Amino acid sequence: MPAGPGPRPEGGAAGLFRLLHNPGFREGVHWRRVRLGPDATVFSEGDAGRDVYLVLEGRVRVVGNVDLDARRRLHPGFSDLGPGEVFGELALFDRQPRSATVVTVAPTELAVLEGERLLGFLDAHPEVGYPIFKELIFLLAGRLRQANRRVFSIFAWALRERGIDREL
Repeated sequence: MPAGPGPRPEGGAAGLFRLLHNPGFREGVHWRRVRLGPDATVFSEGDAGRDVYLVLEGRVRVVGNVDLDARRRLHPGFSDLGPGEVFGELALFDRQPRSATVVTVAPTELAVLEGERLLGFLDAHPEVGYPIFKELIFLLAGRLRQANRRVFSIFAWALRERGIDREL
């Protein structure tokens, strides 16, 4: 029998972590373990995929692409995620390409939950699925609020830079 995912990491995806211990949700069938060194790309913005990732050990950074003009592009890090945190869940729900790039910043172990199998399992087991979907909704709502704060902060900075705040 494969080893379990290890001790419970601290983070925001307790339900998904518990799912890895569910005897009906098996490693090698529903999910797989991936170990990556530092500076490895987990996936890139624009990639297709519905897998959801849970950080078991290590750290990843969510990186975006910002075009300053036709010749200049920045790659700011939006957030670092550690043990117990989840990423990639947005594509599970909207079936769109990945909206950011995720890279490792340290040696990292991930649980990769196969999107279609995850959804099928959660649909077939609503007593497990409902709490996990609820957890993911809270996670997405928190990330949306954080994104709103960042957009408003950038907007305020731009108004101050242009002197528009003095005109109001």
